[in-house]
Amino acid sequence: MSKVGDALAGFGVTFKAMFKKPITEQYPEQPGPVAARYHGRHQLNRYPDGLEKCIGCELCAWACPADAIYVEGADNTELQRFSPGERYGQVYQINYLRCIGCGLCIEACPTRALTMTNDYEMADDNRADLIYGKDKLLAPLAADMTAPPHAMAAGSTDEDYYRGNINALGLIQQPETA
Repeated sequence: MSKVGDALAGFGVTFKAMFKKPITEQYPEQPGPVAARYHGRHQLNRYPDGLEKCIGCELCAWACPADAIYVEGADNTELQRFSPGERYGQVYQINYLRCIGCGLCIEACPTRALTMTNDYEMADDNRADLIYGKDKLLAPLAADMTAPPHAMAAGSTDEDYYRGNINALGLIQQPETA
């Protein structure tokens, strides 16, 4: 094709774009849709009865290439139980000034305690407010959940929690196998 033909083809693209209606998003008043698999803000999940899924193992902190996660585990007691099993994450912090959103922490979590939500609005004018603690990271309690600390469901073990045999009312009775 000649140089004139190339120029006309280029102008053709320009003329097509000139007559299209512009698409303007009214952000932040009307935020646009987010892709279903978008990785945004982290969330610490709970079991259906309200106990926390985080066991304070610190694997997410070890997996983080940006060193953005700090976890301090503590032991559960019978009077103060925050998660099933022996331990829970007493201190859990994510520094969003360092976080690169890679999701390696999600892959490292053995209990699926840490996931990423579609929330993308995390900007702030204060650096200290971008270090999220458990107060901002824990999933909210549903109406049928009990706030920890509380005992595990009657007759259950930590394995029942990990296998998904617990609902908001307690231990799900498994059918007898013969």
